[in-house]
Amino acid sequence: MTTSNEMLQISLPRIGDKAPSFEAVTTQGNIKFPEDYKGKWVILFSHPADFTPVCTSEFMTFAHMEEDFRKMNTALVGLSVDGLYSHIAWLRTIKDKIEFRGWKNVEVKFPLIEDITMNVAKMYGMIQPNESSTKAVRAVFFIDPKGIIRAMIYYPLSLGRNFEELKRVIRGLQTADKFSVAMPADWEPGEDVIVPPANSCGVAADRMAGKEEGLYCKDWFFCMKPLKKEELELV
Repeated sequence: MTTSNEMLQISLPRIGDKAPSFEAVTTQGNIKFPEDYKGKWVILFSHPADFTPVCTSEFMTFAHMEEDFRKMNTALVGLSVDGLYSHIAWLRTIKDKIEFRGWKNVEVKFPLIEDITMNVAKMYGMIQPNESSTKAVRAVFFIDPKGIIRAMIYYPLSLGRNFEELKRVIRGLQTADKFSVAMPADWEPGEDVIVPPANSCGVAADRMAGKEEGLYCKDWFFCMKPLKKEELELV
């Protein structure tokens, strides 16, 4: 049962909020977040603990896909409430000893934040007392180049993340910004996108009559258009 004191410790930033600012020690040196990442998209994510199997599989997957994210102008930043030396020893063990899905000698090059005080984890609502009061849940924050939180996903301790979905979220947000469109359910790059509803009756009528080039409408509020994969210059 969560007490009132514990509830006061849970701060959950909202979509559209400025990402809370902090300074931290990481495995790649000191950072000031999100200021050091101005102009880039960032995935800030937490894991429950070093030297645990689900977290190990996730870090190997993040490291394996880091170049994919880099091509989308997206930086990775990890966090747990473990100390710096634990982080370093765990990442060295991953590189030297662990094989997963045929990957081995995997080197984690993105920063992993030390947060033994839990200050950052509490600031971002990563400590959820009814799940664990001593470990961060698997939170994921998608932060845009202006430092604004654009999306969040939370997973429990027992469930590893879907990394293709993390890539899809970044692609979708970048596509929405660039083309002023929205993405339908299960959208993947190359599929048709949704055009926001018309802001006047005349425009809506033109759309329904097929007068707006490239659009097709099922009703006044539901119009779509093709957006080919090669048009998506996401970075």
